[in-house]
Amino acid sequence: MFTSELLFMKAFLTLVLAVLTMALHAQPAPTGAVYTDAGGHYRLTYPPAWKVRKNVNGVEATFYAGEAFRPTLAVATLTMQVLPDAQKELSLTVYGGEDSVWRSVQRLPQSQVLRIDQRDLGRYNEVRYDYTYAAAPAPASRTHVVGRWVRRGGYEFRVEYRGEARQDSAYLAQGQQLVDSFGFTSNPLPGRRYADQICDNKLYGIAAMRYHNGQWEDDCRTIHEFSSNRLTDAPIIHRQVLPFQSYALAKGFDNYLYSVTKAPTDTPELVYRYNPATRKGSYTSWKLPAQGQDVCWISAATDERGDLYFITSDANKLVKVSPYDGSVKVIWATDPLQKAPFYPLIGYESAGSHGNFCLDDANTMYLVYSTDGALMKVNLSTQQPNPEMMALSGLPKRGGYSDLLMQNDERGQRRMYLAGPTAVYKVDLARRQATRVRKGTYTDLAGCNLFSVVRTKEAPPVPPTTASWRGRVLNATTYQPLPQAQLRLGEGFGKAVRLSPQGTFSYPAKAGLTYSYRAQLSGYIVVDSTWTAGPGPFVRDILLRPLSVGTTVQLNNVQFEQGQALLLPSSFAALDKLVSLMSENPGLTIELRGHTDNVGPPEKNVVLSEQRVSAVKAYLVGHGIAEARITGIGFGGAQPMASNSQEFTRRLNRRVEFRITGLQ
Repeated sequence: MFTSELLFMKAFLTLVLAVLTMALHAQPAPTGAVYTDAGGHYRLTYPPAWKVRKNVNGVEATFYAGEAFRPTLAVATLTMQVLPDAQKELSLTVYGGEDSVWRSVQRLPQSQVLRIDQRDLGRYNEVRYDYTYAAAPAPASRTHVVGRWVRRGGYEFRVEYRGEARQDSAYLAQGQQLVDSFGFTSNPLPGRRYADQICDNKLYGIAAMRYHNGQWEDDCRTIHEFSSNRLTDAPIIHRQVLPFQSYALAKGFDNYLYSVTKAPTDTPELVYRYNPATRKGSYTSWKLPAQGQDVCWISAATDERGDLYFITSDANKLVKVSPYDGSVKVIWATDPLQKAPFYPLIGYESAGSHGNFCLDDANTMYLVYSTDGALMKVNLSTQQPNPEMMALSGLPKRGGYSDLLMQNDERGQRRMYLAGPTAVYKVDLARRQATRVRKGTYTDLAGCNLFSVVRTKEAPPVPPTTASWRGRVLNATTYQPLPQAQLRLGEGFGKAVRLSPQGTFSYPAKAGLTYSYRAQLSGYIVVDSTWTAGPGPFVRDILLRPLSVGTTVQLNNVQFEQGQALLLPSSFAALDKLVSLMSENPGLTIELRGHTDNVGPPEKNVVLSEQRVSAVKAYLVGHGIAEARITGIGFGGAQPMASNSQEFTRRLNRRVEFRITGLQ
């Protein structure tokens, strides 16, 4: 039976709901307004009633609710930045983006993680997060943050909603939709990652000599640039741009040039990157291993994937550098030509070098003997040499042949170029004939347009089959960790999971499986639920509510027939847990609180919520709980916890809760 006070509240709520419903139905459902960046590369949809400010304090766009700019009420921001070269290849999902967000949230006062997860979609990857925190102790309002941290093509994007948690019912759903709507158009920003680049037609060479102060002298620091492979044209000269003398030059798919000193240091050496477009360069973090005694790095080349290769003057060490991830790998530590029948002709002590090389798109390495320009071949996959040396006609007898390059010419035909003692030659491999193209002495040639192909669209990577859940067990009132709590997690009854002194836990799982978990601590309401593991890592905290007067707990999964007060069988598990709680605490008294959405007449919603409260009470009494320990009230739709504008948020408002009214 309801008291007279409850009857008065019922009448009051009915009147309030009638007024609210008239106001709500008087406004048509809003459509989203679209924001697009100046270049039309990405876009999002925001509530049409929200205001937009552009380019303020380093933020590309700020969206906020209300007539005045009040960031504490509800605000969303969009930022974009160009990643530094050292970070443009890094994936959030590989290099700890989720960990970074979780560590940041844990440093916030009274924080709670509702969700942090990550996804790798091939062309881009992202971390999504949802958390709350309080900058000051209660009763100060908590802040609710929902966001996405996205990386694509060497750019980083953040779209984030922040609002007062007590305003969640008014703004959270709109903020989540804004965040979720961010996406890329069919006109993306030009990719800055190495994997996004296509090699141009330019060809480069390190000039061996220069004319200075009226005489010729060693150079090996100046680079000549030839446009569109027309080697007969005068080159563009990049004078003394290398910080060291070098014999080795490779061109990456990013159209940068990569080089290393020719000094025989026998110590690890950093690779230098030079940008011909800006005429600026800097050292990379890529470190080649020690060359060996009395040898130097003599040649470099690019393969069909865009990886860079460097070889020593004795050909005993070939190293691959991957610009995709910065990895450095020794391919071989012994010259494979030693297995060739002709090796005695080129491998004696005073013989010329045979380490200068190029690569074709069939994984074949061509090497040139510096004494006479003869060619040799090695299968790079098997490291097996071709048994025959290939002598070329049309070359001068004088030695000094210093490099090879396989390149497409101005007509798109494949050509091999050979750097000779005083000129560059074009090689006809079928006829084994060399033809002089231009004069000049170069220590190495560099180009990569042989591998210039239009990249196919990357397929999303296969989702991981493993999963993990990390989080903390927290006090739901103070948001402080509860390391003394007991947590069981797993299939069936689960197994005990250890909590750290900070209340953190970690549990490995298999994606797609459903696991049960139970968290409990004396003096707190037991949490008993399930978790279905998605692919990859996941972070969420578990809240334990103190068993104290005033605590309100939602009865999850308590459901009814549509528009009726008949409990569905799926509700019994949650209600049985409440029966157990009240049986274990005989001094516990509660108030059941029923809520509906705003669909239908307000007075009928209040009646329906009361009837559903009565149905839950009847279930509890029928399972041995004294009727005197249970009171109830129906609020109808007067206390929404989410927006009623859409069905997926309206369902959150259809709920039954219990509030602890007494504890002895």
